[in-house]
Amino acid sequence: MKFYIETFGCKVNAYESNFIKQSLLKSGFLFVNSLKEADIIIINTCTVTNTADSKCKKFVRHVRREAPDSILVVMGCSVQNNVKEYEEMHIDILIGNKDKSKIPDILKNYLKNPEKYLNFTNNRDLEFEDMQITDFDHTRAFIKIQDGCDNFCSYCIIPFMRGKCRSKDFEKIIEEAKDLVKSGHREIVLTGIHTGSYSYNGHDLVDVINALSDISGLQRIRLSSVEITELNAKFMEMLKTNKKFCDHLHIPLQAGSDEVLKAMNRKYDLNFFFNKIAEIRAIRPNISITTDIIVGYPTETKELFQKTCETAWQLKFSRIHVFPFSKRNGTVASRLKEISSTEKTERVHKLLEISKMLEKEYAEQFLNKEVEVLIEEVKDGVSIGHTGNYLKVKINKELERNGLYKVLYQEIEE
Repeated sequence: MKFYIETFGCKVNAYESNFIKQSLLKSGFLFVNSLKEADIIIINTCTVTNTADSKCKKFVRHVRREAPDSILVVMGCSVQNNVKEYEEMHIDILIGNKDKSKIPDILKNYLKNPEKYLNFTNNRDLEFEDMQITDFDHTRAFIKIQDGCDNFCSYCIIPFMRGKCRSKDFEKIIEEAKDLVKSGHREIVLTGIHTGSYSYNGHDLVDVINALSDISGLQRIRLSSVEITELNAKFMEMLKTNKKFCDHLHIPLQAGSDEVLKAMNRKYDLNFFFNKIAEIRAIRPNISITTDIIVGYPTETKELFQKTCETAWQLKFSRIHVFPFSKRNGTVASRLKEISSTEKTERVHKLLEISKMLEKEYAEQFLNKEVEVLIEEVKDGVSIGHTGNYLKVKINKELERNGLYKVLYQEIEE
């Protein structure tokens, strides 16, 4: 039978979908890139914002119109957060965030006995659901090393959807990385819901990074995201000595004022953040530091938003991922009076303009200098890839995909 997968949301979802795809292929199913060709359609959902929820539900309805006879599997965070709504849709297999790895077996059973299948739990006390892949759809291969979150930021529903922090077997991570390198991957991205909290039998995140750096053929190690509070002395020592760790860190700030950070239940203040960024740049002066910022939090006044803009300039981020505050029922922030959507939109646009200027300012440092590019896409005589510090580079010749090349950085790409 032919199957199609649509993935919404984060790198963890991308990894899980990749595992499901690989498992179904091993079980004799055939992958197709078209909804109309598919006998089975799998949708991996996201609920981090209202927009994410809306997109997922809209796509489910679209699938039912376009492929009414397909077997529809819907899973993930949006299901976990909106069970009743999804139950009312015409979905054959409905799964929350537990037992995603069992989808091949669930599908086989469904084909023998086509009865509607529901599986979800509100229990936060979950075990790490083991998944291992040997290849990945993208040039940069992801490994999910951690799941869950215990931070309970006041705006965030994810700890309720994903459960407690839990981590993957240390040896299995190394084994998986070796398999991915054998498949031709030169860069690995370590990902999780709260990646920096990784802990397994005395091993922490730095131990994982250092162990991966010993793998022959692996050229780059990258983190999807890490909290500023987890960049301890051991991590800083790794930054000094580990040549394979990329010159890029994504560190969420979320707000640029102490007042809003406190209201958000973040675990640091601006002084701590500034000092840690200075410490990082003292070790790696050219490092790219990207971030997430939420604008329009209910307690964010116009003055406090202006403070966030000033903070962003001072910290010299190389890119800012900007999100308008999105009310998530069940969180502390959902009980607060919201700022108007018009005001939130204006703030988003203003901060995105700052991000564009900072991105250009960072990239200009590298113009007419030699950079090393990992080729991710080759098409129509053009090769496209990224440097270790995540500058996008286009080269007007066809090079080997997954290859690393030293070139002159001559043009800033959008």
